[in-house]
Amino acid sequence: MERLWINYYEAAAVILFGIGFMNLLLQNNLMKKFIGLNIMDTAVYLFLAAKGYIAGREAPILTNGILDAQYYVNPVPAGLVLTGIVVSVSVTAFSLALVQRLYRHYGTWNLDEMIRLAREQEDDGWQM
Repeated sequence: MERLWINYYEAAAVILFGIGFMNLLLQNNLMKKFIGLNIMDTAVYLFLAAKGYIAGREAPILTNGILDAQYYVNPVPAGLVLTGIVVSVSVTAFSLALVQRLYRHYGTWNLDEMIRLAREQEDDGWQM
């Protein structure tokens, strides 16, 4: 239990990922599914940022010359998080535009209803 209190950022990231994943699985509303996906993204970024930080070390910004590598925090996880956020925003924008088009076409946010309407339209198209 003591390790849980020491690594509370990682524990929070796992809990957030679980919340997002369950939201993604259990919701039929497409908007709520994408909210769950964004919660999962955020959890992954929190986990990467927490794993990249080492207490007592400084950011790798040169002020008094180059010191040994043991004095600096690894900048790679921060770069990965920043890149992931940019990609996530782009994918979210595209997904929301796609969901908006689906809503205009089918008139519902419910995924099961959309699938049912799409099958009906497909069946009507084959009968013509």
